[in-house]
Amino acid sequence: MKAIRCFALTTVLLGDISSVAADTTNAATKPTLYLIGDSTVRNGTRGLQGWGDPIAAHFDTNKIRVLNRALGGRSSRTFYTEGLWEKVREQLKPGDFVIMQFGHNDGGGVNANKSRGSLKGVGDETQEITLTNGTKEVVHTFGWYMRTYVRDTKAKGATPTVCSLIPRNDWKDGKVLRAANGYGGFAATVAKQEGVAFVDLNEIIARKYEAEGQETVTKKYFLNEHTHTTPAGAELNAACIVEGIKALKDYPLLNCLKAELQISPQPK
Repeated sequence: MKAIRCFALTTVLLGDISSVAADTTNAATKPTLYLIGDSTVRNGTRGLQGWGDPIAAHFDTNKIRVLNRALGGRSSRTFYTEGLWEKVREQLKPGDFVIMQFGHNDGGGVNANKSRGSLKGVGDETQEITLTNGTKEVVHTFGWYMRTYVRDTKAKGATPTVCSLIPRNDWKDGKVLRAANGYGGFAATVAKQEGVAFVDLNEIIARKYEAEGQETVTKKYFLNEHTHTTPAGAELNAACIVEGIKALKDYPLLNCLKAELQISPQPK
């Protein structure tokens, strides 16, 4: 009786090992979509969520795996200086994808006490600063960091996509305030300069918000502040990225969406 039990256990264990091996093989062969950004992409605070988690449900897991590598509080600068991007870059392989969204934490100026702000714009200007711990750092523009992510991604044979930052719950005269003259515009410029896909997430979401109205949006998609979304807001934002992806011409990531999402609904 004991021998039978051992045989059964061995069979189960071997089955588990085979399953793990198959999963590892699949991960090594099928493409990966990496998401990089701040807490609007990945948020661990109770009652809040970034769009990087629910977006995975829009993709066919037999064709692609989705890894959310965003981290709260990071800017285009600190995602680079803290080595977070290097960890992603090392794992990139030909056929992979990177969707990037930064901007919310890049403002506020650059000095010893502002260790995450980047220089405004998309140029090659730099500023050397001394941090409070005595370390010297050469700070670049928002555009420089974004171009670095784009070019590193291309160099690995992967496909980069730049997104403008999600809009805050800030309104004026019934309209959501846009970021086209700030970091949203900077992101668009980088994408154009580098000839890569751009999803104007700021504009797409803003239009959705305006269709529902400020009161409804505030109740459904936000808690007690104007930047981070509830899970419902994250779902909406993820769907808006999919909408943006579907509008791109000859974009390979489109083929990795679930079959029912690849076809745009026909106008009635």
